[in-house]
Amino acid sequence: MAKQLVAILDYGMGNLHSARSALEHLGENAEIVVSDDIALLRRADRLVFPGVGAIRDCMAEIRRLGFDSLIREQVQIKPVLAICVGMQALMTRSMENGGVDCIDLFDGVVRKFDTQARDLQGNRLKVPHMGWNRVDQLPHAMWQGIESGERFYFVHSFFVEPVDIKEATGFTDYGQRFACALARKNLFAVQFHPEKSQYAGLQLLRNFLRWDGEF
Repeated sequence: MAKQLVAILDYGMGNLHSARSALEHLGENAEIVVSDDIALLRRADRLVFPGVGAIRDCMAEIRRLGFDSLIREQVQIKPVLAICVGMQALMTRSMENGGVDCIDLFDGVVRKFDTQARDLQGNRLKVPHMGWNRVDQLPHAMWQGIESGERFYFVHSFFVEPVDIKEATGFTDYGQRFACALARKNLFAVQFHPEKSQYAGLQLLRNFLRWDGEF
């Protein structure tokens, strides 16, 4: 049985080593490559779209490499997993860096957490939101084998606010309730880092390697 080709988009802004290592660890009959080669990315069976750093810099590199057009094209024909800033880059616009237009696959904006927010005990919540937090799920094939309320690892100061809340398939609370997972057909996007989330994160990545798209 031929190995499937899973490509991680390399635009210099993602946690590429951790994502690649986590996928390789699963041993799911997959060849994992990190690449900025458009032709190779088009040949891949699945794409992973990671991201860390400032959205202005991320979008500049995404556009320079033609990844914005590539992602719009490829989500029509194969499973795509977006992670952290990769998820934010899929929105219409981010309020970071004074406002940056993004890829606009999900209608909505990216907003910064309220730096004055407090928890139920009255303690001020630190921004960035960093560490483990529970994720409440809505039904989707990508959650198979993961209990609703399972904890995942987050590192972010901004969160997505989709126009169509029906596209949200996971929610987290941090001073407010926000969507931390979005889905549409072949596209699944998460704010947390599955590659850093131990068992639950590895199970999500395993599900991605087996997922045929849709719900």
